[in-house]
Amino acid sequence: MIISKTTRCRGEITVPGDKSISHRAVMLGALSEGTTEITNFLQGADCLSTIGCFRKMGIEIDNTPERILIHGRGLHGLSAPSGVLDAGNSGTTTRLISGILAAQPFETVLTGDSSIQKRPMRRIIEPLSMMGADITSVNGNDCAPLRINGAPLHGIHYHSGIASAQVKSAVLLAGLYADGITRVTEPAVSRNHSEIMLKYFGASVNTEGTTAAIEPDPVLKGQKVNVPGDISSAAFFIAAGLLIPGAEVLIHNVGINPTRDGILRVAKAMGGNITYLNVRHDGEPTADLLIKHSALHGTVIEGDIIPTLIDELPVINVMAACAEGTTIVRNAEELRAKESNRIDIMVDYLKAMGCDITGTKDGMIINGGRPLHGIEIDPHMDHRIAMSFAIAGLVADGSTAIAEDDIVSVSYPGFYDELRRLTN
Repeated sequence: MIISKTTRCRGEITVPGDKSISHRAVMLGALSEGTTEITNFLQGADCLSTIGCFRKMGIEIDNTPERILIHGRGLHGLSAPSGVLDAGNSGTTTRLISGILAAQPFETVLTGDSSIQKRPMRRIIEPLSMMGADITSVNGNDCAPLRINGAPLHGIHYHSGIASAQVKSAVLLAGLYADGITRVTEPAVSRNHSEIMLKYFGASVNTEGTTAAIEPDPVLKGQKVNVPGDISSAAFFIAAGLLIPGAEVLIHNVGINPTRDGILRVAKAMGGNITYLNVRHDGEPTADLLIKHSALHGTVIEGDIIPTLIDELPVINVMAACAEGTTIVRNAEELRAKESNRIDIMVDYLKAMGCDITGTKDGMIINGGRPLHGIEIDPHMDHRIAMSFAIAGLVADGSTAIAEDDIVSVSYPGFYDELRRLTN
């Protein structure tokens, strides 16, 4: 994909459904009694991997452009798959479904693509093993493929060393099958979509501070789920609207859950002109976002806000490169354990584009305001890296060439088409 500098970014868009919520709706629909109807489901490769895994375990799923129908079989209704479960490129699928598989009365091998087979799984193996799970890394490197022999699980109180919604969710989902209450305490609150959706489907979930607790063996009932637009997908158009002179972009129906809205808070701290319109509070809060070009300035991003914007940090790096002054990112070492090592990749390529940026162990220091120029980008099979540098290409002199065009389909099919529509 070739991206060229532009002076235009105007229009209205509706971004795809939230990836995190789409995953969880399929999983809980499969474990519920009756039919779950999902609208605005993200038809991205990651979420389709989740559907594929549950189909292999006997769940009937009707997938049409208008809606997804999950014909659930109850908490104990999954069947042994005929072969290996393939999570594709999806870390969410891999980690969350492991919590469910840990309690099933059958053995499963769970794998994914080459990227997934390098991502750390010790973070879920440890707490699930504490609950009594028999889960091992096939290659002995704490990565997928994972072999999971279903076993009786015990309720525990797990103190997680990281604020990770995937770790928390894996433990809470396993807690559905435990012999007592299961609790997870994090160092900071991570995204809470699992807690919200578990309650919606009928589970007893309580949160207090940074601790979430779930009671075992609920009767889950199929529900109707309208998935809000994914703020992680909206992030790229938020950045484009703020950075391109004269830009004005209206993004409809974006999820603004407080555990996910860190990019909005950071953008405003940098001087971004963002207006919330038509705010709704139907389970997951949503709003239309009006974005206008702004003269951005540097800021410090650290501490408890990091879990609320971890997936958006690559494009925030692009915003910081274009802002006046210095932006410092700390406490973001989790970026090294995503689809790629996002700290090193963002630092290397932004530096090659002309940015004054220095990587640190847990973040980066960006002295913004220097002109950028186009280069060739290898996204390293990371969709958010590809989309972040597409935005950088819109403000860089010359052309930016991004390899692996199709990698964006993991979370945002049609991303490049939308980008062209707004900027041409």
